[in-house]
Order: sequence, then structure tokens, then C-alpha cells
Amino acid sequence: MQRFKRILHYLLYPHGAILCLLALLSTFLLIFALGAMRGAGVISYATYVLSFYTLVACVMRVPDILRFAKKLKAHNRLVHRIFTDARFRLKLTLYSSLTLNTSYALFQLGMGLSYRSRWFLALAVYYILLTAMRFFLLRDLKQLTPGRDYAEELRRYRFCGIALAAMTPALLVIVAFILWQNRGFSYHSIATIAMATYTFGAFTVAIVSIIKYRKCNSPLLRAAKAVSMTTASVSMLSLETAMLSAFGGESDATFRQLVTGLSGAAVCLFVLGMAIYMITHAAKELKIRKQGDQHGT
Repeated sequence: MQRFKRILHYLLYPHGAILCLLALLSTFLLIFALGAMRGAGVISYATYVLSFYTLVACVMRVPDILRFAKKLKAHNRLVHRIFTDARFRLKLTLYSSLTLNTSYALFQLGMGLSYRSRWFLALAVYYILLTAMRFFLLRDLKQLTPGRDYAEELRRYRFCGIALAAMTPALLVIVAFILWQNRGFSYHSIATIAMATYTFGAFTVAIVSIIKYRKCNSPLLRAAKAVSMTTASVSMLSLETAMLSAFGGESDATFRQLVTGLSGAAVCLFVLGMAIYMITHAAKELKIRKQGDQHGT
């Protein structure tokens, strides 16, 4: 009985290095199993069993991970700063998002060149422009002091809104071409998985950022969140078209066209509405500050 308990303990609580190797192996095998599309074979069943076991082992390790995180927070200077310095944490989050967005833009560019697809290339250009906007916002966040340079932050916030509004017609053209040819983005299954992972991750990060920093009175930060929401929305639209193309048949052409049109219109209206709000809100606040300065003098 004691021997059985020890074996069960070793199975449920494997060494950390072994657990990391299992997680990597399960991830690669799952991607292969889902991407191969060869039906349910022995390898696929073995992959699902291994992935389930790895998931259970990871869940069992959650209390240990939390204790390790608390210990690391108390003794590691960098981790302690991440948890206590809001501005440093914000910069770290934005730089991480910039890196991911740049990688995704290059991914779209690579797909466009590989498939010689104008749709991929158009999306790549759109993502590159959004990445450039995020880069300049990060540079401004580094140069400007919150509160002291509030008026200048408002001007950058307004310019960001103008840029988003100017880019909306390009997004409309992309959606219009999709509807005109009644086709979506044809991705390989593995690329679709990677795209879905990025899309849901981007949406999660954008929503969490909005909730977490909603009380932070910084126009630059609000502009960065607007760019994040735009990126996530466009990613969701392109993912939707890819999923409809991958899993829909020729008989679903009308349905695909209807759903793509409605989703594309919703995304364009959302981005345009957000851009107009940014422009008008910044202009209103700048006008109020200008009148206050005139009365003060």
C-alpha cells in the first residue's frame, strides 16, 4: 500500500524539470495531431492521454507555484519591482505587447510572401502600422512625465485617434475585397492554431489592461489601450474568416459572406467610433486647459 502511494505521489508530483519537458512535448504533439488532420490514430490517442496527464500534474503543482511566486516576490529585486512599481510594470507590459505585435506582423508578412496573397500582405501592412503607433507611444511614455506633460500627452492621444481614423478606410477595403470575392484567408491548420492563440491572448491582455489601468489618468496609456483593442479586433476578424474558410463548405458561401460582412462592419465601426471619441475628447480637454490658462494669466 505504501509503495502504491509513493508511485501515485511520483506520478502526480513529478520533478519540475520533467514536468516542463512533458508540457513542451505535449504542446508539440498536440500541434502535430491537430495539424496533421489524419483522423484518430494511435499516436493521436497517446497524445491526448499524455496531454491530460500533463494538465493534471500542472494543476497539482499550482499551490507550489504560488508559494514559489510569493518567495520570489519577497527576495528577488526585479520581481518585487514588477509587483510594486506600477509604471515599471506598465512599461514591461507594453514592451512585451510590442514584441508580440511585431512578431505577428512579420508572421502575416511571411504568410503573404509565401502564399503570394494580397490579403496577408494588406493585413501585414495594417499590423505594421499599428506596431509603429505602439512604438511611438512607448517612446513618448518614456520621454514625457505623467501629470506634468499632460497637455502634450493629450496631443499625442489626439494624433493617435486621427491615425486610427485614417487607417479605417484601408480596413474597409480589405473587408470589401473579402466580400467581393467571397473568400477568406486560407491558413494552414498549424498557422490557424497559432493565429487563434495570438488572437485570444491579445483580447485577454487588452481587456485585462483596460480593467486594471482604468483609473490611471494618462492619455498615452489610453492611446496604447486603444491600439491594443484595435489589434485584437482586427485579429478576431481575420481569425473568423480563416475559420469559416477552413471549416465551411461551398454551400456555406452565402453564410460566410453575411457573417464576414457583419463582423467587418462591426470592427470598422468600433475602430472608427473609438478614433472619433479620442479626437473629440482630446480636443475638448485641450480647449478646457487652454481656457484655464488664459483665465489664469
